[in-house]
Amino acid sequence: MSLTTYWLEHAWLGTHVEPGVALTVSGGGSAAGAEGGRISALRTGVDTPPPGAEVLRGLTLPGLANAHSHAFHRALRGAVQVGSGTFWTWRELMYRAAQNLTPDTYFALARAVYAEMALAGITNVGEFHYVHHAPGGTPYADPNAMGEALIEAAAAAGIRITLLDTAYLSSGFGEAPNAHQQRFSDGSADAWAERVGALKPREHALIGAAVHSVRAVPADQLATVARWAEERRAPLHVHLSEQTAENDACRAAHGRTPTQLLADHGVLGPRTTGVHNTHLTDADIALLGGTGTGTCMCPTTERDLADGIGPATRLQQAGSPLSLGSDSHAVIDLLEEARAMELNERLRSRTRGHWTANALLTAATGDGHASLGLVDAGRLEAGALADFTTVALDSVRTAGPPPRLGAETAVFAATAADVRHTVVAGRHVVRDGAHTLVEDVPSALASAIAALRA
Repeated sequence: MSLTTYWLEHAWLGTHVEPGVALTVSGGGSAAGAEGGRISALRTGVDTPPPGAEVLRGLTLPGLANAHSHAFHRALRGAVQVGSGTFWTWRELMYRAAQNLTPDTYFALARAVYAEMALAGITNVGEFHYVHHAPGGTPYADPNAMGEALIEAAAAAGIRITLLDTAYLSSGFGEAPNAHQQRFSDGSADAWAERVGALKPREHALIGAAVHSVRAVPADQLATVARWAEERRAPLHVHLSEQTAENDACRAAHGRTPTQLLADHGVLGPRTTGVHNTHLTDADIALLGGTGTGTCMCPTTERDLADGIGPATRLQQAGSPLSLGSDSHAVIDLLEEARAMELNERLRSRTRGHWTANALLTAATGDGHASLGLVDAGRLEAGALADFTTVALDSVRTAGPPPRLGAETAVFAATAADVRHTVVAGRHVVRDGAHTLVEDVPSALASAIAALRA
């Protein structure tokens, strides 16, 4: 098996920044997650690059995990910033974009979006996927054609994916899917489970499950989705209490909050992640924390849609691990998501320092990967997947602070534009700020989005 040595000028090792680190990577291959591609050894105190080593100058972090993505929402960037409105008016524009997707156009768009993620230091994405069928709800010849397009797009962009195949069966409590939602629905949770069972994991891809929301999956079918995930020990995600209107409708239909409804039907637990978790009661927070259910915060989307600020500090204190996602891709920048979670809490509480930079990076790396079912990623140590990213410490945003404050510099000053290298499974996917597999990512994005608007 081949060995490659990377010399890291500075490395974040979870608790501190260490200068002069040599990483030896075994294997690696032509695709993310190929056989090998793990860190076989890590040595500190290596002041100069060993002969033949790949030199990574700046601060190297474990690869970032984007725990919540809707790839096709990237086509909305800019277009939904005209005028005013709410989440519900934004949703109408989202439906229009979804209607124009085909397996081919979705592959092209997702490949470009995932390449943008790699440029931002993201090595693993949780794709919350619900556009399953053709417009009108007719299945494709391959019922999983859209999910397969996403899996192949991640491979083409050089990153890992956890495809969170989503059950989406109704437009509201007791209501059939509307015209836009017909292509999201399998008709029943049993039919959803049968379709999803045909999806197979790959070297770079895991298969997980999602409940779109309590309004989109009838209560008597929640347990079917939860059982499917439990039997496979797969991650299970759910949009939870993003909007107060959802909470009100759930109480009217079931006499309890969405969190309580999910608990009643066995959805909560340590392999489950609630996305947003914005408008929660004290009892909801205790339920989520007590069951070890995770929380994925998506601050740039939550503020873009005027959703509100979720109680992230209280959730973590109650026992809910935190992860981060770029969701609607108003921006794709996990460093910004980490920064925003802290700064949002400062605005609400009018106090500073709710999380250390180390804690915020842990949410963006190890805990994010764990929420996607990848427990051997998100840290720089022997045996872990060789997925890492390097942030420049000499840009106009990051120059000045001493390297020992590299974690603080990365979280509170750097942006995705400061990512210089991204390595997945030991292979350079981004080198010196350029993607090695997708030659011109901006052009790829522009042409893919134009095809949806044609």
